[in-house]
Amino acid sequence: MSITGLAIIYIIIWWIVFFAILPIDVNRIKTVKIDGEDPGSPENPKMLKKFLYCTGITTVIFVIIYLLIKFEYLNLRNIIN
Repeated sequence: MSITGLAIIYIIIWWIVFFAILPIDVNRIKTVKIDGEDPGSPENPKMLKKFLYCTGITTVIFVIIYLLIKFEYLNLRNIIN
């Protein structure tokens, strides 16, 4: 598989994991209310922590998928034919 294909697979897995992790560890109780702000939005969404967790989880999943493809346990061309 080419570098471009591997990068696309990594990015797709990253976004799926990111949206799965996004609602975790969110405290929606606000201490200060600001006019015009959504009352359900969190004060501190902890995006850096979620970004790092997402990148780590995605890397593990990607390595597993890459090894399955490399050793031909997961061969999509044979599955399609």
